[in-house]
Amino acid sequence: MTIIQTVSPIDGKVLGDFEISDAQSIADKMAAGRLAADSWSKIPIKARSKSLLPFSQLLMDNLDSICQLIGLCTGKVHTEALLGEIYPLLDLLNYYQKHAGQILRYQGVPTSPFAFPGATAGIERRPYGVVAVISPWNYPFQLSVAPILTALFAGNAVILKVSELCLPVGQLIVDLFAKLDLPSGLVQCVVGDKETGEQLIDAGPDLIFFTGGLHSGRAVMQRAARHPVPVILELGGKDPMLVFADAQLDRACAAALYGAFCNSGQVCVSVERLYVQQPCFDQFLGMLLAGVAQLKVGNDPYGDLGAMTSTAQIEVVQAHYQDAIAKGAQASGPLERQGNFIKPVVLWNVDHDMRVMREESFGPLLPVMTFSDDAEVLRLANDSEFGLNASIWSCDIEQATRVASQLNVGSWAINDVIKNIGHPGLPFGGVKQSGFGRYHGAEGLRNFTYPVSGLTNRSHLPKEPNWFPYSEKGYQNFKGYMDFVYGAGSFIQRFKRNRLALEAFREYSAFDLAQRWQNLKLMLTWKRDF
Repeated sequence: MTIIQTVSPIDGKVLGDFEISDAQSIADKMAAGRLAADSWSKIPIKARSKSLLPFSQLLMDNLDSICQLIGLCTGKVHTEALLGEIYPLLDLLNYYQKHAGQILRYQGVPTSPFAFPGATAGIERRPYGVVAVISPWNYPFQLSVAPILTALFAGNAVILKVSELCLPVGQLIVDLFAKLDLPSGLVQCVVGDKETGEQLIDAGPDLIFFTGGLHSGRAVMQRAARHPVPVILELGGKDPMLVFADAQLDRACAAALYGAFCNSGQVCVSVERLYVQQPCFDQFLGMLLAGVAQLKVGNDPYGDLGAMTSTAQIEVVQAHYQDAIAKGAQASGPLERQGNFIKPVVLWNVDHDMRVMREESFGPLLPVMTFSDDAEVLRLANDSEFGLNASIWSCDIEQATRVASQLNVGSWAINDVIKNIGHPGLPFGGVKQSGFGRYHGAEGLRNFTYPVSGLTNRSHLPKEPNWFPYSEKGYQNFKGYMDFVYGAGSFIQRFKRNRLALEAFREYSAFDLAQRWQNLKLMLTWKRDF
């Protein structure tokens, strides 16, 4: 038996020992998940929603204990755990309770009465089966439970692998779902590191939902391609914030500080690049420096910035800071570290040759650049391999909307920051190296299903016009039919030149056969005479 130990980034205290899942145990969980998925998918969506409804009350009944455990595992302060990890889940649950049935309902599709006489068509949504959810350490509760709930509403079973840094959170999630009236094996978890994740993929889930960094996302995609298994990837970002001179600067400054430093900058949509228009740059920079000096860092559950979760990420932040300073950047202060607590820093005199402006820092650094006009800021903002989220700040909403429409991102907000990704009705995901696929909203729920198209023919005729035998006459008639439907000219012109060909298909018409065919000809004759 191999054990993995979880320690708190706050003080190094051991939070628990967990047995690593081996390949056989993962295979057993996959088999149990398939049985659960089979029974769960047959339950109507309204009944599934009813079974999931009590999860909201479970969260409400255990808010303090959940926030406390999340804080111990990640180092984040309690308010960040409450608002960043739990509140979005309550909103998502409420949204899918109201709309999941409509989103996943059968969708009828119109059919041509000539090409498909007597037929109806439509699309149904079916769950994949077993979804592997591989979640990160920065928001281990929310970024695990949100895809789990989405998968369950869609009719799937789930096997969860949380980060090895947050294993107690994974156990908590499974324990919470165990309190619901769900089929055995519907929500399970595996324990381990990268190798365990590979084994989970090799066990053959039907869909993989991965949230994490670009390097890990590539590895997941490569592994999944061996089988192959479809993937949804929500990867990193280098999100720009664009502040125009006419913006409400007090609000924009408060947003920049929150957007850059909430959860110590460990948010996929953190403000990692701040562009400020030249006329207000000096004023805005002064406001930022005054604001960052007031932020409280330390082991206070109700402070502003808690500990960083990963020591490896701290090393990235240090490297980005040192690179910027070496290349001429100025800073609000030194990068002070006490254990895993890092004091936030504002950087200026930066450019795109610095790592802090090109690579994901995922920590409490805020680099600030100036720009002159729309064209320059769009060039700068789009000069990134990432494309996850962005914010635009201006009192001129028309201008801000015009700028937003030209940003290469998966989502944007005007005069707000980060909060837009938590809107349960808006699909969230990135472009470029920030991943693909979406979750949240109608599109997100559909992404946990696949479409099945169906056509029902109610014709009582002995055969269809395209069936054997083929002939030269049939070929010419089909050409005439295609010219009537898609050719140039008016409706009457197309009918006149293809009348004989259309006569050949009169028995297949959806218009009550001969009688309606005659009615059509009479109508066309009347139009000609008129």
